[in-house]
Amino acid sequence: MSEQSGAGAALAPRISLEQWRCLVAVVEAGGYAQAAERLHKSQSSVSYAVQKLESALGMKAFLIEGRKAVLTSAGQMLYSRARLLLDDATGLERAARKVSAGWETEIGIAVEVLFPTWLLLDCLNQFGLESPHTRIELYETVIGGAPEALREGRVELAISPHIPSGFIGEPLARQVRIIPVAHPDHPLHQIGRELTIRDLRQHRHLVVRDSSSQRDRQTTTVEVAQRWTVTNMATSIGAACRGYGFGWLPEEKIRQELADGILKPLPLRGGSERYLQMYLIFADRDSPGPGATRLAEIIRAQMELTCTGGECDESD
Repeated sequence: MSEQSGAGAALAPRISLEQWRCLVAVVEAGGYAQAAERLHKSQSSVSYAVQKLESALGMKAFLIEGRKAVLTSAGQMLYSRARLLLDDATGLERAARKVSAGWETEIGIAVEVLFPTWLLLDCLNQFGLESPHTRIELYETVIGGAPEALREGRVELAISPHIPSGFIGEPLARQVRIIPVAHPDHPLHQIGRELTIRDLRQHRHLVVRDSSSQRDRQTTTVEVAQRWTVTNMATSIGAACRGYGFGWLPEEKIRQELADGILKPLPLRGGSERYLQMYLIFADRDSPGPGATRLAEIIRAQMELTCTGGECDESD
């Protein structure tokens, strides 16, 4: 009995998942301070966790160059394996919840803010009628927000134009049409000809901020001297309606404003409209839960009913 206990103790890992999580966060966030912010911890606790890990393994994961923590060759190997370990741990917990609960008691879904709200709500309502006891945790995301939610295991399902590395996206029967608009009285509408990028640069650009923690500050549509970056799509629409600037906005979100004449498409040379393909992405494609599977089926079916030729019927 004592021999078995000794063997079990020898095989027990000396590094906790939390320590591996700290190491991964330092790499992906770009430093100890940034990792602490991401993990909602103090910088000293993150630094201590990594130091304990290095001490237990007898190797250095990072070298400090100036103010930056740089991976050693051994650290690169540790990071790669730790990333897989954390993904496996998250998957195991998710699978355990599914087995114990049958249909999930809660489903997290991250949806790109460009996706039509009315269509999403119709899908969630239909799912709620079929499974009234399953709670929905909805994350309305921008640009990198949905991929980040998938990578961090916060959601079971995502709708996004961006497929993160290591995941598979299923194209939906829907392309979001995005058009540049401004209030009819905005100076851009008074020029009286097709507009160029140079024309746009003279005016304020309204942008919705990337909701991921590692947002790319270079994801703006056009480089301008004046820019308002906001968190909410409704704020951007409201600012455009008041003549405070121009912006590229999803047509589905501004149908009423266009119909009322509060917003007007800008005549941009070379074609003003853009289309974004949306993808349905499972966090665990191999074994999704029954609730997430059914919700995905409803989304697919609703898209096929309302969309023909890549454009959706108007419905609000």
